Amino acid sequence: MADHGVLSFLLTTLEPVNFAACFFGALLGTLIGVLPGLGPAAAMAMVIPLTLKLGPTAGLIMLAGIYYGSMYGGSTTSILVNVPGEPASVVTTLDGYAMARKGRAGAALAISAIGSFVAGTFSVIALQFFAPLLARSALAFGPAEYFVLTVLGVVLLSNLTGKSRSKSLILIMIGLILSTVGMDPIGGLERFSFGIEAAQGGISFIAITTGLFGVAEVLTVMAAKEKPIEVLPVRFRELYPNRKEMKRSVGPIARGSVLGFLIGLLPGPAATMASFASYGLERSISKHKEDFGKGAIEGVAGPESANNAAAGGAMIPLLSLGLPFTPATAVLLGGMLLHGITPGPFLLRDRPDVFWGVIGSFYLGNMMLLILNLPLVGVFAKIVRIPNHYLMPIILVLCAIGAYGDNGALFDVWVMLGAGVLGYVMRKFDYEPAPLVVGLVLGPVMERSFRQALIISQGDASGLWASPLCLAMWGIALLSVILPMIFQTSILTTPEKGI
Repeated sequence: MADHGVLSFLLTTLEPVNFAACFFGALLGTLIGVLPGLGPAAAMAMVIPLTLKLGPTAGLIMLAGIYYGSMYGGSTTSILVNVPGEPASVVTTLDGYAMARKGRAGAALAISAIGSFVAGTFSVIALQFFAPLLARSALAFGPAEYFVLTVLGVVLLSNLTGKSRSKSLILIMIGLILSTVGMDPIGGLERFSFGIEAAQGGISFIAITTGLFGVAEVLTVMAAKEKPIEVLPVRFRELYPNRKEMKRSVGPIARGSVLGFLIGLLPGPAATMASFASYGLERSISKHKEDFGKGAIEGVAGPESANNAAAGGAMIPLLSLGLPFTPATAVLLGGMLLHGITPGPFLLRDRPDVFWGVIGSFYLGNMMLLILNLPLVGVFAKIVRIPNHYLMPIILVLCAIGAYGDNGALFDVWVMLGAGVLGYVMRKFDYEPAPLVVGLVLGPVMERSFRQALIISQGDASGLWASPLCLAMWGIALLSVILPMIFQTSILTTPEKGI
């Protein structure tokens, strides 16, 4: 039966109509990932009417192509111009852009493409063989477990940039506060919008990130008194990673693939959380900690692998249980329903052509994306050689388009500009913006799960540590706080013993 299934999805995906749908979906997804603001969920929603004419299998293959293709493309602008094309690519700006300024943009882009291909392939293989088991495991997480998981995320990611933990915690708290603007997720009441109608839906994530990274970069370049960094011409053989960079990337790609896939099983912005978690992991275990933030290849390989693996992991609850855990898979669920397809335990039995077609498109699409992206590395790398007085206005326009296009509100453009000024000031005082983004991402999940847990326990806070899973995560969080303090104290006291 398994062999028949494997043969079925290969033959289904290679049919001309499905092959073309996979190619155009992956290509469109890459372009969407490059453009800041227009995420995969919005693009998939716009394309759904067109897919109705293709039929359920080809239509869903195209939607899936847009989904994972955008994970590829999101790293391009993060590396080249410090503007994350996708929220999941925010962390890639930390080292990817630094590599670009050193003339290693081609290597960063190539590693991103290779890591994405490996992680995407791994996630599909795991999806094929372990979907039922892993889907049941995801159900072990209730509201209390999700709340503790977000607390653990805040603790682990508070030292994301390797600088001051106190500064990072302050910025995470600011992000958590900003995430509360808009509608109350439980009661539906408006809060902290100060009468601004456009703020009732919350502060736009796209507006904040494009401002903190893109606009702040423009202001920094404009205010620089010294001559802008000159990017030297790169020879062909330097467009791709050298042996040392490849060797340093193997471990992060492998770890990011596994970590991203597991995080993809959880509700929420899995790809974004996976990329941040992967970066934190690589920075903590790396033998080259001093390179992080200055152009560490691990800071590109790990997160880019993780966010692509998370895209595959998020398909498990959708296909196995009919539960969309991310906005993009929610749109994909809508597309399935419009095509008369009901995802869930009986999808493989009732519509094997659709099930294996979507799985097969991940295999084929990842190969297509690798073939498309690697030859274009040289073209993409040339972007960093554009003079700043031409490049900066283009970046500013792209940021404005992305911020406005998120909700179609001018208010978001003002938020973007305000975030840009804040990001510029933060750079002056050595505050990294990434922790603020962590708070903004985790805030809605943390609040919703916390309040749901208290409602279920009728206000009894002990429910937040009642289950063994909660206790285990609380223990890890506590150790993550205590161990660095003990280690730092031992370092400070060691010289005194030798005197």
